[in-house]
Parts: sequence; C-alpha cells; structure tokens
Amino acid sequence: MLGLIYAATNRLDLGIESVAQAVRHNPANPEYFLNLGTLLQRQSRFDEAFKSYNLALKLKPDFVAAWIKLGDLLAKQKRFDEALLTYGHALTLDGESAEAANKSARLLKELRRHDEALARFALLAKISPDNAEAFRNMAVCLWELKRPEEAVPCLQKVLEIDAGNLEARNDLGTVLLDLHRFEEAAAHFYAALEIDPDFVAALNNLGVALTKLGRFDEALPVLDRVIALKPDYAGAHYNRGNCLDGLLRGEEASSSFRKALALDPNYLEAHLNLAVNRLRAGDFKTGWIESEWRWDDPAFRSRKRGFTQPPWLGREPIEGKTLLLYNEQGLGDALQFCRYAPLAAARGARVVIEVEASLRELFHTMEGASEIIVKGEALPDFDTHCPLISLPLAFGTTLDTIPSTVPYPSIAGHTRDWQAWLGARKGPRIGLVWSGNPTHPNDHNRSIALEMLLPLLDVGAQFISLQKDVRPGDAAILRTRSDIRDAGPELKSFSDTAALLGHLDLLITVDTSVAHLAGALGRPAWVLLPRLPDWRWMLDREDNPWYPSLRLFRQTETATWPPVVQRVKEALQEFVVGR
Repeated sequence: MLGLIYAATNRLDLGIESVAQAVRHNPANPEYFLNLGTLLQRQSRFDEAFKSYNLALKLKPDFVAAWIKLGDLLAKQKRFDEALLTYGHALTLDGESAEAANKSARLLKELRRHDEALARFALLAKISPDNAEAFRNMAVCLWELKRPEEAVPCLQKVLEIDAGNLEARNDLGTVLLDLHRFEEAAAHFYAALEIDPDFVAALNNLGVALTKLGRFDEALPVLDRVIALKPDYAGAHYNRGNCLDGLLRGEEASSSFRKALALDPNYLEAHLNLAVNRLRAGDFKTGWIESEWRWDDPAFRSRKRGFTQPPWLGREPIEGKTLLLYNEQGLGDALQFCRYAPLAAARGARVVIEVEASLRELFHTMEGASEIIVKGEALPDFDTHCPLISLPLAFGTTLDTIPSTVPYPSIAGHTRDWQAWLGARKGPRIGLVWSGNPTHPNDHNRSIALEMLLPLLDVGAQFISLQKDVRPGDAAILRTRSDIRDAGPELKSFSDTAALLGHLDLLITVDTSVAHLAGALGRPAWVLLPRLPDWRWMLDREDNPWYPSLRLFRQTETATWPPVVQRVKEALQEFVVGR
C-alpha cells in the first residue's frame, strides 16, 4: 500500500522499491507482481514490466487484470496483434470485462480496422448500456465504413444518455449533413450553440447546412463569426467561398478560396471549387490549372489510367504521334470536349478517342478522329494521352479562343426513319428533357419534375419526349399525356438522339447531356438552369460561348422553377407564332 501511495504522488522509484519489498515478503501474491509491473511500465522499463506480468499470470493464469495490463504493454511497444490477442484472451476469461472490450475496441479503431472495432464497441455498449462513448465510437466506425444511416441511432443514444454532449450533437449534425438531411442537421447545430455559442465546429457546420439549404444570407454571418473566432481555420474560409458563390458574389468567393489555400496549400476541395469559380467567371487560365487537382481526389484516383506512356498537356510536339483521348467524366463532358480532336489532328497527331458505347456511332462521324474505341475494348498502340476535359488546358483555351464551330459531329449515314415515326406535322416539333443523371451530385438542383413543364403544353405545338430513364413519378404523368409523344424507348444511342434532333424545331431541356448534344450539332435548344449553374454556362448571359445555338433561361433570386417555365412559355408562344 505504501508503494501505491508513492506511485499516486508520482514518486515512482520509492513506489517500485516498496512494492518489490512486498514481493520479496510474499512472492506468491499475483497482485503484487501486477502492481510492480504497472509501476515499471510507467517508467518505460518494459522488459522488467513484462516479466512481472508474466510472473503474475504464472501464479494466476485467469488473472484478467494482468492480461489487460500485458495488452497495454504490448500496445505501448507497437506489438498490436499480440496486444489484441491478449485483450481477446481477457474477454474469453471474462466476457463482461468493459475494460478489455474498450481497450481492444480503441486499438482496433486506431488501426482503422473499423469492422472489428465496431463489434467490440457494440460489445462494450452491451456490457455498459449507459456508456455514451461506446455509442459515439460505434457511430465513428459506422461513418468510416460509409454507413451513415446506422450512425444516426448511435448518436441519438449518446444524447439520450448525455443530452449536453456537444461533440456528439455536432457529430449527429455532421452525419445528417452527409445524408442530405440539412434541416435536421441545422437543428442539432443550433442546439449545440445554445449551450456554447462559441463552439467553432458547430458554427462552421451550421454555415455549411444553411448554405446547402440555399439560405446563403443566413449562412454568411455564421461563417464570418467562425473566422472571427478562428482566423486560421482554412475550412471556414472554404465554406465562406461556397456561400458567396451561392450569393453569386464570385470574386469575393474566389478571395475566400484563396485564403483557404494560403492557410493550407494542399486543400483539395478549395482548389477544385476555385477551379469551378474561375471557369464560371471566364478566368480560364486559372480554372484549367486548378482543375488538374482533381487527380488528388480519391473519387477520381480510380479513373486515373496508370498508362506507362507520358501524358500530354500541350507542351510537347505531337506530330507523327498517336494521341489517345479518353473520357473520365460525364457524357456531356465528352460531347463538349471532343471538339478538340480536329485541333490535335491539325498538329499532326493520329487521334484515337476512347468513349462510352452510347457515343461510339456518333463520334465515328467526327473530323480529326482516326479511331473510336469503346471503354473496355483493347486499346491500340499510342504514344501519349490526355483526358478530354484537360484539352482546354493543353490548347491554352481562353474565353476568346473557344473552338465553337458547330456542328462537329454529324448525323450523316444514320438510317433510322424518324420522319416516318413522327408522322404528319401538327405544328412545330418541340423536344423535352427534364431530368439528368440521378447520381449527379447536383441533380437536386438541375433536374425538375415533368409536372413543372406541363404549362408549356398549352402552346400549339407537337411535343416529343427525349427523356431516358424516366423516374416513376414522371412516368405516371407521361402515360396520361396524349399530347407528349414518348421517344425515350426508341433512343438506343446518342446517334439516335442526334438524328431525332435533326427533325425537331427546338429542344427544351435542363442541364444534361442532351443539351450538349444539341449544342454540338448546332441545333436550337433552350436550356433551363438553376440559379448557380455549372461553370460552363457561366453567369449573366442568355447565350453560351461553347454552343452558339443554345439559349439559356436562368433561375432568378427566388431560385425556383415556375418563373423560369413562365418565361420559357412566353418565348415559346412567340416561337410558335413565328413558325
């Protein structure tokens, strides 16, 4: 007892001497060896501590506390697998040992073995149902395992046990953000801030939630408050940039992204959002360079091809070489940037393009491309390569030098008789597309429901749906509308769609690949855009420098679709009268 008192007052030498004396008096007491090993371990005398634990376990093989201490020692020596086996043995001896469950779970979490850690934290929660940290750590593991829905009830349990747990409250809000449950997330951040108004993490996350909700005017002062409390918080400057972009204050947003990068030069998201901000503003020189940071994004690394041939970004001559161009993003991107193939061919390269199967037939008609390969097919020999979206950087494209001559693909040779399918004319033929890829991160802003376009049908025209992958709610409406001819099931490739566009007088579409197709073909199309559009549509203009045949209809300050549809209807009435 005297040795333990010495240890409690941090006089370890005297503590070790006293406990060692107790051992000499009674070498058959395993508790004495356990205490001696613990004090030796505190002095980093690991070999001696190991011997003491070993002697304790020889005297008492089922001594759970000694097995746990031995596990601690092995973990301290970074002998992690042995430590986990030791903790596991302690649990075999005593399945209700909260300490063994907790320590093994924490070590597994530290080793990023989150599946195993989750099971151990679940065991700890079963042993100690009021252990808030067990449930919180379960949530952390589930988050790391990309199972955020399951993390929510764990964090709710933490708050049942400890309603004032600010970190758990913030964690729950963060998980709800990831699940796009922005209103609920904001409510939790507000609740945390009622307890601590200067809780920086919750303030920052509240700014994010309000930005996601489009409540930019509310988000901005929140993020300003974060920066006032913590000026060197790169994430807050980044989030402020996103908020300012939402307010269409692009230059100020650019400044915030640059401040984030000054604090953290490798801040990937700040580089990528600065790229979008600059491209949207027409500052292509900065935008193209910043967009190359996408290769550091884990979501893009899987798209990096790992070719042994060197990449080409415009600096080296390519005359007499075979240049492979490949699509690493969406179909719209392939349609937009394949226009550079003739420019590469003009530099003397033999151009091979690798694209999705749905684009193959259409791309075969394009000048400058010697060979079209479908993704998954064997590639021919090539000397150098460039992703399609990097071609504007390779060619030093500025706002004034966009290669905008259209059409660059053609529908020559397409055999489908769309005239027969369409039948006799009943007025101008108007194509409709109202939704894009549902997995696109901005789909909730750029796609709309078919119901929203129904006011257009009052105009005296013949309407044809070019919509692929119709969503259930839209399909129900489409089945009831005899005034919309559904071509979707007939469209097997972009070549089919291109040929059909050739028989239409106008396409009305949201921001999706068909808008790019119409633009590439030089066909007239009206594009409905959210208030903060994709970079290629830029700001404050009804035309587009990439596609001369397109007309843009933008959301206004209300960021709602009915006013846009009303303007389209008025323009369409004029269009029909003019036909």
